[in-house]
Amino acid sequence: MFRPSAQRLRGLQLLSCGLRDSPGRPRWVSRREGEENPPLPTETKWKDRAETVIIGGGCVGVSLAYHLAKAGMKDVVLLEKSELTAGSTWHAAVGFHQPGSIRIATTPVRVDEFKYQMTRTGWHATEQYIIEPEKIQEMFPLLNMNKVLAGLYNPGDGHIDPYSLTMALAAGARKYGALLKYPAPVTSLTSRSDGTWDVETPQGSLRANRIVNAAGFWAREVGQMIGLEHPLIPVQHQYVVTSSIPEVKALKRELPVLRDLEGSYYLRQERDGLLFGPYESQEKMKVQDSWVTSGVPPGFGKELFESDLDRIMEHVEAAMEMVPVLKTADIINVVNGPITYSPDILPMVGPHQGVRNYWVAIGFGYGIIHAGGVGKYLSDWILHGEPPFDLIELDPNRYGKWTTTQYTEAKARESYGFNNIVGYPKEERFAGRPTQRVSGLYKTLESKCSMGFHAGWEQPHWFYKPDQDNQYRPSFRRTNWFEPVGCEYKQVMQRVGVIDLSPFGKFNIKGQDSIRLLDHLFANVIPKVGFTNISHMLTPKGRVYAELTVSHQSPGEFLLITGSGSELHDLRWIEEAAVKGGYDVEIKNITDELGVLGVAGPRARKVLQKLTPEDLSEDAFKFLQTKTLKVSNIPVTAIRISYTGELGWELYHRREDSAALYDAIMNAGQEEGIDNFGTYAMNALRLEKAFRAWGSEMNCDTNPLEAGLEYFVKLNKPADFIGKQALKQIKAKGLKRRLVCLTLATDDVDPEGNESIWYHGKVVGNTTSGSYSYSIQKSLAFAYVPIELSEVGQEVEVELLGKNYPAVIIQEPLVLTEPTRNRLQKKR
Repeated sequence: MFRPSAQRLRGLQLLSCGLRDSPGRPRWVSRREGEENPPLPTETKWKDRAETVIIGGGCVGVSLAYHLAKAGMKDVVLLEKSELTAGSTWHAAVGFHQPGSIRIATTPVRVDEFKYQMTRTGWHATEQYIIEPEKIQEMFPLLNMNKVLAGLYNPGDGHIDPYSLTMALAAGARKYGALLKYPAPVTSLTSRSDGTWDVETPQGSLRANRIVNAAGFWAREVGQMIGLEHPLIPVQHQYVVTSSIPEVKALKRELPVLRDLEGSYYLRQERDGLLFGPYESQEKMKVQDSWVTSGVPPGFGKELFESDLDRIMEHVEAAMEMVPVLKTADIINVVNGPITYSPDILPMVGPHQGVRNYWVAIGFGYGIIHAGGVGKYLSDWILHGEPPFDLIELDPNRYGKWTTTQYTEAKARESYGFNNIVGYPKEERFAGRPTQRVSGLYKTLESKCSMGFHAGWEQPHWFYKPDQDNQYRPSFRRTNWFEPVGCEYKQVMQRVGVIDLSPFGKFNIKGQDSIRLLDHLFANVIPKVGFTNISHMLTPKGRVYAELTVSHQSPGEFLLITGSGSELHDLRWIEEAAVKGGYDVEIKNITDELGVLGVAGPRARKVLQKLTPEDLSEDAFKFLQTKTLKVSNIPVTAIRISYTGELGWELYHRREDSAALYDAIMNAGQEEGIDNFGTYAMNALRLEKAFRAWGSEMNCDTNPLEAGLEYFVKLNKPADFIGKQALKQIKAKGLKRRLVCLTLATDDVDPEGNESIWYHGKVVGNTTSGSYSYSIQKSLAFAYVPIELSEVGQEVEVELLGKNYPAVIIQEPLVLTEPTRNRLQKKR
């Protein structure tokens, strides 16, 4: 098999270096080999005021300028420090072609992964198909088919020249009135008390109503100007271009883009040759550490790093094995350029918590792919005050102060190295863990359970006994946690269980306008002092922005609780409403200060009563009451609520008291058979009780009426809460779909959400979340279906791993909650 000699490797590195026509500056090669690009046009005018200033002239920033200007925004200004397409945009692989793409599966688990992805394709329209080896061979005749089992084919996929793309967007932005100014590096950003920004450049200064950081691998420096440390790491990515290959030249049509997932590389046709780019393992890939510690070198723009073929040789060999014509091909170019990675490889897009009118569009590992969609998405959000659809996965506020540079580098290495690994449901990635954000129970529990990662926190997913398999074994089917979770389920239903809920987001709100603010924010009424309710914040268009529990602790003082992944997402919304409305309130994020223990099950009261003089009886401590008391002499805020639907309390306490509180409860509960349970069991319990979850059953893609949240929405309350008028219109027009609960008989696979719902051979809806029901021993799921198919008893099908399973809509809840059971008992 061909393998370049050391001498040839050195020659290739020299060839790569030879692209530079001056030290540190490459010769830009346009689509016609050897023809220099024409001089770039630049603007001469200047503006003193701008509605939006975009910092960064890569494809993402220019796309946003185009979409904002096209939508009618006046005074859009883009500032680029050198020239358009400098940075990560310019060295992306080139040409506009649409030959389609094929991901190839060479192992059975990859075939399952393709089937798993296809279950989402029906309802979330994406044109892709699983194709057989014969079809793959027909479309890509140069492929070695010995190991190929299947392919995932996207006919609309392709590749595009980044320079042409960016310049086309720039021309469109100018056409609609945007000003693109370069070179105009931003040297200073200063926020003003009215929420506007002073933006300084060598060309002059201007005042902006908002700024958008789209600065690519300079985004960290821009963030640092205003005291933010964006979690971004520049990594080196290499791709290789071959000379003309006779077998490629002889083809009658262009080859589809190939993605060999086991070999961890992409490969496509480049003129009459081939281009392929590998993703090295996290041990071999290279992070540009000096940029993290010292910043991007001044003047860096269209430069490249030295190539390093040794680092990618195993992928080169894998490519040659899969596409044998590569063995005799000459490599004429090795490109090694910087790409910015966030810890989880996803970009950060949207407004940033804690800084008014500061937006980001940064961390794009695949900026060329995302530019068009992100530009439109952000433009709509900026213009209309809410996102056009839910993309919380990209929320910049998913990271916080716990996201250190060390963590970011470890995760970026992992994400780059895992670029092509199998994407399992319930996937966990372990690099950089634990962070500083561990609960007071971490050391107590870490050896007893499988931990999940939630916004920096470690939280038990499931517990194992000494004789059980305790390894992390992800699968598309039921795996080693199935039986232990069933035991935890029975523990809570029959006895009493304890769960660490410390990752909850927790806010304290008080002040003379606190009630007015919350009445404006929430669709529910404000609870009386000493009580708690579940409330939803809606968007102006009546969609569900967030779900929180609101506890009125003392007159005008509230404790708000949200999910771990929504902490800063929700806090930003609350803070923005407070500032916009001029409310006199104090808002404090106390997430890291408080630990939370949940105690649930029919024997929960008996256990806790041993530890407190407070009367915990049904009459003295009612469902949804909140009280400050002492448990084992430890001060807690106790709320009688449980996401399990069983008798239970959530105990909020100082984080440093968690271990002592936990030990006291576990010791007190020995006679009652107390034990731990994790979030997997809690999910099964809440689904049986028909409790909705934000991010699954409700989000910015859904309204509360179709989600079955009417009980929590008080359209007749006097306050004009955000989204009230829109919701009245939605109700008047009538709903087109509704959330339902359904059961299905499967074999060794359970729904988890986003699977397609079929009826008479057509996709009619989607699941939102699912689990196995240990009470009826069938799978259980929430799903959105058309109104006409939402009646109890309606039969549909759910697609799981390439097979449609019969399902039936049931009366919810499957299992009555403990408070409901008590009420029915009293009526008898």
